[in-house]
Amino acid sequence: MKQKIYYLLVCLILTYSAQAQLYGGIEIGSKGIKMTVLQVENLRRNTYDVKEFWTENVGIAAGIGIDGLLLKEDIDKAGAVVYNNYKKMLTEYKIEDKNIFIVGSSGVGLANNTADLIAKIKELTNKKIEIISSSLEAKLLLRGCIPPKNYLNSVIIDIGGGNTKGGYAKDINDASVFFPISCDFGTVTLTEIINKKCKQKTVFEFNENLFDYLPTIRESFKKMYTSRPESQDKTNIYISGGAAWAFYTLLNGAKAEENFTQVQYDDILSIRTIAENNYQRFVTNSESNPEIKKVLNTYQQKSLISAFNLLETSLEVIPNIQNKKIFFAKQGQIAWLVSYVFDNAKGVKQIF
Repeated sequence: MKQKIYYLLVCLILTYSAQAQLYGGIEIGSKGIKMTVLQVENLRRNTYDVKEFWTENVGIAAGIGIDGLLLKEDIDKAGAVVYNNYKKMLTEYKIEDKNIFIVGSSGVGLANNTADLIAKIKELTNKKIEIISSSLEAKLLLRGCIPPKNYLNSVIIDIGGGNTKGGYAKDINDASVFFPISCDFGTVTLTEIINKKCKQKTVFEFNENLFDYLPTIRESFKKMYTSRPESQDKTNIYISGGAAWAFYTLLNGAKAEENFTQVQYDDILSIRTIAENNYQRFVTNSESNPEIKKVLNTYQQKSLISAFNLLETSLEVIPNIQNKKIFFAKQGQIAWLVSYVFDNAKGVKQIF
């Protein structure tokens, strides 16, 4: 009997070892570079555990808002960070090279010289990176940020550094078809646009110029939704991206415990007002709160102001917003990257 139990245990261990593998994902985003290490227990069933996740705040999109180009020095910095973390995944985590995926976000893809970035990463890692389209990124986000039971009555909105993207699913002939929406305003790109309008570079002047620019932002978001009118009719709105993470953390002073947490639209207005007029409150709270400190280390005041104005405006223009349910998607920072890694690990052909 003992021999049979031992034999079964060995079989279980060998089966788990054969299935469980480590995968690495590196995302070059507009505001920073994100690294994810996944322990995949079953590739076919999409069962996994996020073993590690970390970010290096290397902004690469600052030049896009100025002349549409990634700056050479930013490309070089990004290349160095990608290379160091790629080697870390190979040596420290013992991830096989074929299981490491490097991608550029759609915000970075807005630049006219992404070929320079692709060439730099290829030179350093010998890996060809893919620049994700906003529509594919949003599709992957929906899969990772919305509970399957809510797919058909929800819309996802992700405010990144370079752009805002999202979308919703619709049932057509018993199949869920994804409809993307996008807007070219992101936290980094908007901050650069407003900075160009400022002469004295003060926060007061930044707030004034941003206020004057809000009609343009509203119009862009209106066009985003009216291009897909059904996006405005969804009962649930899931928010993700850096702006949503910063809002939730500063409001609650802690990480979200649940994958999906309902939030109130009025709280977004309150946090935006504090960022504009009482930023020192965040600074004081950060001295004893490491989660708030992470936010302030990621975003300077002007970037926070841009982020919260984008978050507020993206919701404000939706009809009957006060009657909608808004959820913060905790996994938003890694959701689309996780989906991308799974699809590529399975050899799924991406459709743009």
